[in-house]
Amino acid sequence: MRLESDAILDKAARLKAEGKPFALVTVVRVVSPTSAKPGAKAVVEPDGVIQGWIGGGCAQPAVIKTAKKVLQEGLARLIRISPTRDGYVEEGITDFGMTCHSGGTLDIFIDPVIPRPVLLVIGASPAAQALVGLAQRVGFSVTAAFTGADAEMFPDADRIIDGFDVADVSPSFVVVATQGKRDEQGLEAAISIGAVYIAFIASERKATKLKTYLKENGCDADRVDAIISPAGVEIEAVTPEEIALSVLAGVVKARREGVAVPQPAVASSEIGSSYSDSTKAEVKPEPKPATAIDPICGMSVETKDAEYQSEYKGKTYYFCCGGCEHRFENEPEKYLRA
Repeated sequence: MRLESDAILDKAARLKAEGKPFALVTVVRVVSPTSAKPGAKAVVEPDGVIQGWIGGGCAQPAVIKTAKKVLQEGLARLIRISPTRDGYVEEGITDFGMTCHSGGTLDIFIDPVIPRPVLLVIGASPAAQALVGLAQRVGFSVTAAFTGADAEMFPDADRIIDGFDVADVSPSFVVVATQGKRDEQGLEAAISIGAVYIAFIASERKATKLKTYLKENGCDADRVDAIISPAGVEIEAVTPEEIALSVLAGVVKARREGVAVPQPAVASSEIGSSYSDSTKAEVKPEPKPATAIDPICGMSVETKDAEYQSEYKGKTYYFCCGGCEHRFENEPEKYLRA
């Protein structure tokens, strides 16, 4: 098993070096009989592809389902796969209670390994400098860009660009913090790289004028309208450091919500600027995938591209694993009555 674990850790190291997200899965406790042993490991990628052995049957679907969730949330989980639920829920453990399990119990720790999201800060204002330092400390890989930008100005930046040539940057988020110095160039640079989330530190009035300018100069109207300004969340910010905190809070909120489109939020902008609820935009959540309940073990199964399914009396039933499907096909009426 040691050799298998080493191979999984090598795989994890390669994925991390390539900047790809994955979940590292480790069996931490077993109650026999189980096919997996303590220390067994696996890697699960965002599309559900799993490499390694942490138990078959209902174990793998439960692990894959949880791995997708932890990759989305960025929070580790401890799950228990057991033949029955006794009604007691232990704090900190998600119990799947799989009746199709071999009879033993598995406690499995699922830890997300997610590359640091890239934040591009355009500008050299005091708020920009404060934002770069703060963002790096809360887990962002930060690129700072502005004419004359250097390490003395941005000592905490992972990368510094002297100017507005940001074509080779692929940021998760962009904040334009020019604050009166080359605002147009900063906004045009942000739009040019096709960033989904662009926040602009400015008053609503100033942002409106600059958006009109950008449209008149040929920038895509939809991209311009998507720029979030004022940026961040309202905390009555006054100092550059407080403004940076407000703006970063908006970025973190968008990151945790996994928004696919910009999500404007009322925020601090320039010192003395006002706020307006009209800058908030409604974000429609992504539709949840269709699911069905496995009639054998009770697990929720995504129906799209489900591997295990069976037709009975004109209705399709879905299963978490081949074992459940086989048991159903042998005695369908028994499980439908149950």
